[in-house]
Amino acid sequence: MENYIVSARKYRPATFESVVGQHALTTTLKNAISTSKLAHAYLFCGPRGVGKTTCARIFAKTINCMHPTPEGEACNECESCQAFNEQRSYNIHELDAASNNSVDDIRQLVEQVRIPPQIGNYKVYIIDEVHMLSTSAFNAFLKTLEEPPHHAIFILATTEKHKILPTILSRCQIYDFNRISVEDIVAHLAYVASKEGITAEPEALNVIALKADGGMRDALSIFDQVVSFTGGHITYRSVIENLNVLDYEYYFRLTDFLLENKVPDALLLLNEILNKGFDAGHFITGLSSHLRDLLVSKDPATVSLLEVGAGIRERYQAQAQRCPLPFLYRAMKLSNDCDLNYRASKNKRLLVELTLIQMAQLTAEDQEEPGGHSPKETTPIKPAFHQAVTPAKPAPSSTPASQATGKAPTPVSQAPQSSPVPPAAPSQQPPLEASLQGKEPPKVPNVKKTGLGISIKYTPQEEEQQVVADAGTTAQFAGEPEEDYIFNEKDVNYYWQEYAKDMPHEQVAIAKRMQNMHVKLLDKSTFEAVVDNEIIAKEFELLIQPIQNYLRQKLKNKTVTMAVRTAAPTENKRAYNRKEKFQMMAEKNNALLELKERFGLEFY
Repeated sequence: MENYIVSARKYRPATFESVVGQHALTTTLKNAISTSKLAHAYLFCGPRGVGKTTCARIFAKTINCMHPTPEGEACNECESCQAFNEQRSYNIHELDAASNNSVDDIRQLVEQVRIPPQIGNYKVYIIDEVHMLSTSAFNAFLKTLEEPPHHAIFILATTEKHKILPTILSRCQIYDFNRISVEDIVAHLAYVASKEGITAEPEALNVIALKADGGMRDALSIFDQVVSFTGGHITYRSVIENLNVLDYEYYFRLTDFLLENKVPDALLLLNEILNKGFDAGHFITGLSSHLRDLLVSKDPATVSLLEVGAGIRERYQAQAQRCPLPFLYRAMKLSNDCDLNYRASKNKRLLVELTLIQMAQLTAEDQEEPGGHSPKETTPIKPAFHQAVTPAKPAPSSTPASQATGKAPTPVSQAPQSSPVPPAAPSQQPPLEASLQGKEPPKVPNVKKTGLGISIKYTPQEEEQQVVADAGTTAQFAGEPEEDYIFNEKDVNYYWQEYAKDMPHEQVAIAKRMQNMHVKLLDKSTFEAVVDNEIIAKEFELLIQPIQNYLRQKLKNKTVTMAVRTAAPTENKRAYNRKEKFQMMAEKNNALLELKERFGLEFY
């Protein structure tokens, strides 16, 4: 039985020209070889399976070739090339830093570096996964890496450059390998399939390339797996079944349901996907990618950003023409929000279902809702299920007789329905039916007994009865009151603190002082602010007018007056900081001063 070699090893590039998707890097390396401008240390970094170790081996083979070609490739005929091809070359040493990461391993490597090559010009040391070296091993390697012998070249390869010490990075030429594009992977897989006598659909190879996520080694491994499943005839359906990936067909069907506002069909399709074992988080990320592909398919200038096969590309372009741009924008926003909130959600399926329900309503016709939205307005997302709006029944107190005669309705709590209703005086209460016809009745504010807003014309009990009985006067609550409301010292201090809290940052000093003050009410409308000295008093005098206007508005009393007074020397003062507090305490107890001086205490 013939030994089987996986495609990732069998079709591993042997020349710079055969490296896939890294043209810029291979050109740079070939030019460095042809001009004999070789660095003593290189760092190849990038994702897995993109050709870092492969390029390191090709580079080591080429610089030791005795008869390189004019294109900068190895001849594969000299003794050095043959020794490399037969894996018996002593000029190339590979070290796996994942398992040889100690200081002793690096010291052994340093001792080998001193020995010059027997055949060829250079000894190349390839250290794979170099980020796995310990900090001590890195430090032991620094001196040799900075000043190696003229015949030694180090090539470090890693997938995590950020884990390498900056002192190592500064001693190397850094080459960043890119992820291989989907087109390059598909082309290479088609080449391998032709060499192996395997038939493959382009859409099937495209799915494999997308699954590989930019890694050629992963793509070739998946390719071998699918070949074993299909027996040499790779189809799109067989790849979908074998790899258990979400088919494009699901997203095309779902988008059609969303455009047609079919919420039940969309939810049933989601249930079918979940029953097949797919995660709802993967589904929503796939939907986001599908909507993005529809967006780039809508404009011929961005079609090149679509990384799919030719047949699928036509379906994307056809469906994109049926999708309005506002639908795509808002659907992408909804799917992205769902993706962000998915991990934190406790009911993940419900989150995805709500997202689909909202998407299914984006293209609904902007008809006027019972609430009164205009078709031209940007209406919020409508509820999934509509309910008929039942017209409100007229109040029992509003009788046809009262509407005809223009009489005000009488509250049930005050008079029986059979008693005659006296007509309202035109100067005191306008008829409600004439002024509020076709409009929602004005809402009566909830007036508390102990809070602000008690009129001086009535007692608290009479105030509540009057507000409930006389609905026509409730319009006065929206503007300035006709009468001045009673307030107390607690109310004044509450809005005093509120004003200080809203002061601008430039007045932070006086705002802090106001927050530490307590104003006193001298009479029914005048309050007094006591300050420490004349300088602060002048600052407060400049604020008298704005503070008065603010408190008059909040207290609903236009007679509020503010007075500023400087405290007398014998008057009790309030301590504002730690030093003032200590001085006040020391006046009462002299032992505190002695304690401070004896221990040398200071204020911080």
